Amino acid sequence: MSTATRRSFLTDWTVVVPVVALVALVFSWGRDLPGFAVALVALCLAGAVLAAVHHAEVVAHRVGEPFGSLVLAVAVTVIEVALIVTLMADGGDKTASLARDTVFAAVMITCNGIVGVSLLVGALRNRVAVFNPEGSGAALATVATLATLSLVLPTFTTSKPGPEFSTAQLTFAAVASLALYGLFVAVQTVRHRSYFLPVDTGGGAAGGEEHADPPTARAAFVSLALLLIALVAVVGDAKAVSPTIERAVAAAGLPQAVVGVIIALLVLLPETLAAVRAARRDRVQTSLNLAYGSAIASIGLTIPAIALASIWLSGPLLLGLGPIHMVLLALTVVVSALTIVPGRATLLQGGVHIVLLAAYLFLAVSP
Repeated sequence: MSTATRRSFLTDWTVVVPVVALVALVFSWGRDLPGFAVALVALCLAGAVLAAVHHAEVVAHRVGEPFGSLVLAVAVTVIEVALIVTLMADGGDKTASLARDTVFAAVMITCNGIVGVSLLVGALRNRVAVFNPEGSGAALATVATLATLSLVLPTFTTSKPGPEFSTAQLTFAAVASLALYGLFVAVQTVRHRSYFLPVDTGGGAAGGEEHADPPTARAAFVSLALLLIALVAVVGDAKAVSPTIERAVAAAGLPQAVVGVIIALLVLLPETLAAVRAARRDRVQTSLNLAYGSAIASIGLTIPAIALASIWLSGPLLLGLGPIHMVLLALTVVVSALTIVPGRATLLQGGVHIVLLAAYLFLAVSP
């Protein structure tokens, strides 16, 4: 590496920001921060999220699709699990439903928000957004099954009072979620990889990206290391500002579930930006891979992690959804199926999904 190249590397914001965010984490960890410090940490947090997007895209470009979509999906889920576990460990009984609220928010944001925005962007560019219904349909079916097993059934089981699983039921849900996630990854990356590759407007396989060559292995490894640094910084900085968020939510008289929505919006920001960029490059299938892959990872990895953490976490673990959220979930599954089956979508389908997300966010604030 030449001196000029090294200097350029060291001044690149995608390199500097994760390091600065990590330093902010070191100085803020375990401290009660004043207002200006919270603002600085929040700024570092936003920068770390954007840097994570960049480095995840570099790694994804190197490994190609559909492996690239998995990189960001798993990375985002790591953030989500870490935030949920740390907040539940500190929050006691008031955070009993945090895992449910965050996972369900992630499902609604990915299946309606990311999908809706991606379809809108794709349809605005080409009048019709085109994708592969076989791969997207399989992903949607996996999301629907995982959500029902983990978030709907606890409301109707009778082994324990309230929307809780018994220990045996929680163990089954965790094992089933992990098994379905592993099966989906195997199908997506090996056995039916072609189902998850971008398609052109005629429905055939899309050509490779022409605007940039894949990064070198060295650059990909550097980006992977910086991605890990950025993710650690995001988790730590988010935990540092979370007490302020919780106090603000309580002061505003909003339901505690809003905290879960905020966490999901935060951790899914990298996924959303990456999906929109893919849609702008006429890679709507990549956008759907990111959306549904994140939803699958959010449930398939979070539920087992929370089940394991419940061994030492005190207090109940409420996973079952209420009637309003079950209606929204059922409507989302039906609308998503009607969107995916044709393999083509217009502005209308994108708009319907955005309205569903807006309804969820409104009802989260005003149930």
